[in-house]
Amino acid sequence: MTTPTSNQRTRVLTGITTTGTPHLGNYVGAIRPTVQASLNPATQGFYFLADYHALIKCDDPVRIQRSTLEIAASWIAAGLDPDRVMFYRQSDIPEIPELTWFLTCVTGKGVLNRAHAYKASVDKNNLAGNDPDADVSAGLFMYPVLMGADILMFKAHKVPVGRDQIQHIEMARDMASSFNHLYGEHLVLPEAVIEESVALLPGLDGRKMSKSYDNTIPLFSSSAQLKKLISGIVTDSRAPCEPKDTEGSALFQIYQAFASAEETAALAKAYADGIGWGDAKQILFERIDREVAPMRAQYEELINNPAKVDAILLKGAAKARELATPLIQELRHAVGLRALASTANAKAPSTSKAARAAAPSFKQYREKDGHFYFKLVDSQGRVLLQSLGFASPKEAGLAIGQLQQNDAKALAEMGAQVSLGEGVAASEATSALEVLRAELAEKAKSKA
Repeated sequence: MTTPTSNQRTRVLTGITTTGTPHLGNYVGAIRPTVQASLNPATQGFYFLADYHALIKCDDPVRIQRSTLEIAASWIAAGLDPDRVMFYRQSDIPEIPELTWFLTCVTGKGVLNRAHAYKASVDKNNLAGNDPDADVSAGLFMYPVLMGADILMFKAHKVPVGRDQIQHIEMARDMASSFNHLYGEHLVLPEAVIEESVALLPGLDGRKMSKSYDNTIPLFSSSAQLKKLISGIVTDSRAPCEPKDTEGSALFQIYQAFASAEETAALAKAYADGIGWGDAKQILFERIDREVAPMRAQYEELINNPAKVDAILLKGAAKARELATPLIQELRHAVGLRALASTANAKAPSTSKAARAAAPSFKQYREKDGHFYFKLVDSQGRVLLQSLGFASPKEAGLAIGQLQQNDAKALAEMGAQVSLGEGVAASEATSALEVLRAELAEKAKSKA
C-alpha cells in the first residue's frame, strides 16, 4: 500500500545529516519551508537527525556531537514544534539498524553498485588510475540501505527530495517490494516529492553558499558577526550614484530570499538609482537580522542548555518507537525470528510462495533526466533486461505489460527500446518472462 487511508494523515519524512553548522542557505532552502510545511494538519511529519549517516562523512566525534546540538537547536528555534511532529535522533531508534539488516538481506549487490555516490567514487578512482574501491568504505556502499530503513521504518508515504536524490527513494521502493514479495505485505512503498523550486543562495564569493566553498553565513551568527560577514560579500567596482544591475548580484539575491515583494522592488529601484554598496549591505543586514534575531535568542538558550535538547530528542524518540517497536516485532516474526515454541503451529511456506520468492521481477524508476525506465531483475538482483527512457510511467507500464503477456514476441518487437543485461542470453530473458507470465496466470486463476 503506497497511499494513506481516508482517515489517516499522510506521513512525510525528512532527514538532516549532522555534519555542519546551519547557514542562511540551509535556512532558506530547507529549514524555513519545511517548518512551514510541518504545520499542514493533513500531514504527520517525521524529522530526524541522521547521525548514523554522518559517520560516513565525518570521523570527528566532537564535530558530530556539536553539529547534532546546533542543528537540533536551529530547527526548534526556527519554529519546528516537537510536540506537533516526530523529531528524533536516528541513533536513538535501535529498530533502524535492525531493519537495515533485514533490508540488506533482500537487496542485490547489483542494485547498490548503481548508487550514484558509490559510482562517483569508483569513477573518480578509475580516472586517477587507482583501484576502483580505493577509500570506499562499506558504510558508503551500504548507506542506501540505511536510508531505506529510515524511510520504511515509519511507513512514510512522501519523502521530499531534490532531483539528485530520487534514486534513493526508488531504491527504498525496490527494497520494500523485495521484502514484501518474500514475506508478505508489511512495508509501505514511499513516493518521492520532487522539490523543483528549492531556493539556492549565493555565498560571500557569489558561488552557491556551501561549506565546501567556505563562503557561508552561519544562520545564528551574532548580530555583529552577521554585519561583518555581509560587509564582505563580493560586489563589482561601480561607485555610488552609478546604476547597478540586480542580475547576478549575490547581495540582491540574498535580500530577495528574505524580503517581501514590495521590499524587493524598492531595493531594485535603489539599484537603478545608484545606491552605494555600503548602504545596500546595511539594508541587507537589517532585513536578515529582523527575521533571525527573535530566533537567535531561543537558539542561544538551547545551545547553552544541551540537556534540554537531549530531553526533547529523547521524548521524540520515545514517540517514534511507539511505531517502530511493533513494526520490528512484526517483521521479526515474518522472517522467522520467532519464539521456538511457536514453530509447532507455524505453517511451512507453500511451494507456490517459494517459487514466487525466487521469481524475477520488474522494477520501474525515474532517472535524473526526467524519463521513466524499467528493468527486469532475477532474484539475486542481476539485470536481465534494461529499457531506454519513456516519457511517462504509463508508457513504461504498458511496455512491461506487453512483455509479460507476449514475452519473446514483444521483446523482438521492442527492438532497441529494451536491451539484454550484461552477459545475459536472450533465452534467459525469455525464460524469466515465461515465469512471470505463468505467475500472472496463476494469480488470475486463483481470483476466478
